[in-house]
Amino acid sequence: MPESVYKVIELVGSSPVSWEDAAKNAVKSAGLSIRDMRIAEIGTLDMKLDDEDVLCFRAKVKISFKIVSE
Repeated sequence: MPESVYKVIELVGSSPVSWEDAAKNAVKSAGLSIRDMRIAEIGTLDMKLDDEDVLCFRAKVKISFKIVSE
């Protein structure tokens, strides 16, 4: 069986709507420049606040992708 190597990066996605949309935004943005993404793991969820108002939802997302050796 061939051996594989993966790299893991951490991103922070944001959305004015929800944590789910924040995570999706992180994955979608990463997909613009990263190939062979395999796993997205949601870490910390938080919100940016202005007094008692929620300005945006934020999600820390770890994304792994396969390293291609040629």
